[in-house]
Amino acid sequence: MDPIAPESADEPFLTAEEYEAVREAVRTVAGSSGARQPRTPNSLLEQWNELVDEVEEGYGWSAPELANDLGCRTALARLWRLLPPRVRAVRQRELEEIDRRFRSATVDWPGHDDPEGLWWLRRVPRRLDAETSGRSAHGWPLGWEVMAFPKPEAVEITDWGAAGGGAS
Repeated sequence: MDPIAPESADEPFLTAEEYEAVREAVRTVAGSSGARQPRTPNSLLEQWNELVDEVEEGYGWSAPELANDLGCRTALARLWRLLPPRVRAVRQRELEEIDRRFRSATVDWPGHDDPEGLWWLRRVPRRLDAETSGRSAHGWPLGWEVMAFPKPEAVEITDWGAAGGGAS
């Protein structure tokens, strides 16, 4: 199959070959992740967008839970490189916008600059909704004490119990 010209990204319909390539990419990623349900480009983009919405509002779960939630972006990265060029081109702006929002709603882990690799795993939400009755030696709230570095000043912690938000 010849490479698809970038301008063909405007064509709304996928070819039979593109559909098959997407199905094969989904099977490959699903097999490597152990996911019960196949994760499609649409479902992963939706899951990533919903997580970013939550992070923007104030993430109300723990650091280990965030690491788990970020699995959707990791799966999306594995899937993305296997998709046909035109399929990626059609959805690239959407992915870039969600990524931009995540970068804006988070701060870098100190000393973990990695613009190329799994950069989303090395970021911390700017707003945490958490139980504030206890703090770790590094200033993190309960559920975030696993962080091995001091809480950056840019990270705001609100007491989810007082605000009525966060995890229930």
